Amino acid sequence: MLQQTQMERGIVYFNRWLERFPVVVDVALAAEDEILRYWEGLGYYARARNLHKAAKVIVEDYNCKVPSEYATLLELPGIGPYTAAAIASIAGNEDVVVVDANVNRVFARVFNIDQPVKTTEVQKKIRAVATALLPPGKARIFNQALMDFGGLLCSPKAPLCHICPVREFCRSYALGLVSVRPVLQKAQENIQIKRVAGIILQNGRIFMQQRKRSAVWGGLWEFPGGEIVVEDDENSQLDVALEIKKDTGLAVIAEQFAVEVKHQYTHHKIVLHCYFCRLQEHKADTPQLRSAEKYSWLSPGEADRLACPSGVRKVMEYLKQHRPELFSG
Repeated sequence: MLQQTQMERGIVYFNRWLERFPVVVDVALAAEDEILRYWEGLGYYARARNLHKAAKVIVEDYNCKVPSEYATLLELPGIGPYTAAAIASIAGNEDVVVVDANVNRVFARVFNIDQPVKTTEVQKKIRAVATALLPPGKARIFNQALMDFGGLLCSPKAPLCHICPVREFCRSYALGLVSVRPVLQKAQENIQIKRVAGIILQNGRIFMQQRKRSAVWGGLWEFPGGEIVVEDDENSQLDVALEIKKDTGLAVIAEQFAVEVKHQYTHHKIVLHCYFCRLQEHKADTPQLRSAEKYSWLSPGEADRLACPSGVRKVMEYLKQHRPELFSG
């Protein structure tokens, strides 16, 4: 959960997760939709699906006990070198190093590495040096100490060099280069995306569709619609009907603007314009899905319990606050 997630946010999700899934078998037996619902808002949903798969393997092949050997952990779905090393060294005290952002920063400063730390070449060097310094039989202490040292003393901003216990060995400190180490790769520019979506109401139910597993936000539920490229907002009401037609084959009329929400994932900033829509009379109402693999007509309360991308969740929260009559049935 802490991969690509701030600690404060991760703790809230972790505690909620443990209340529902206290042991690994609970994760293995849960439906994927429920797993995604408890992960909703953390993003990078492949992590949740891989966690689900790994739990099933642990239950079936390891008698419900999470392995602590580095090589074995690498065979589990979703477990890469970093996570495997963290579990193997901290839980199993196996002699493997853990290199995270904090460790990268410490080594970049102590050894004055003047290249971007995330390049393959530099990562190999840092891992080799860390491995050489690892005291045999003390991986648990060494790895956690390095990570805490980077997080508490050798921090990204305002490092506490005046009380640093390795200051006399730090090449960056001696050269006055601490503030420019580590060297970071150029950040990707944010991509602005405008999307339109329709809240299609029919007989008190809302049309929802589940995204294909291979797509971004795979397995999550959303309102139909699509991405548009025009800059002005005047045609959004027409755009939503056209995009729904392309996305589902349904012929709708966009009757009223509902809400605009903004959300972000990786380096994409999305502005989502939602409209209340209704099906056109005398038109076929059997969807022909393009970006989704399943659809359902649900009461607003049922739709609210589905796992959704954060943008759709914001729309749901808006509807509950401003259109509570939809949820009163």
